[in-house]
Amino acid sequence: MKIQPADLVRSELIGLEVEVVEAGNKSLVGLKGLIVDETKNTLSIERGDVIKKVLKSQVMLNILFDGQTFQIDGKVLVGRPEDRLKKVRRIK
Repeated sequence: MKIQPADLVRSELIGLEVEVVEAGNKSLVGLKGLIVDETKNTLSIERGDVIKKVLKSQVMLNILFDGQTFQIDGKVLVGRPEDRLKKVRRIK
């Protein structure tokens, strides 16, 4: 069964590898690491022993999920993680 981006949006993000490919704050572009925490509006990405917080609404992410890389607009991730499971959104 092929995984769809909507499957990723409805999944737990903590523990997944991520790379910021576009951001309102250009210094975040290229940031790679593991997602270690998630709030309604932010993701905490650990790179080595440093943790950076990024605003979901201002980034485009490449997320490695189940052996596949997906590009996800952070805007579709905005919201409490537990509520994101309930929402039905159209992912491009």
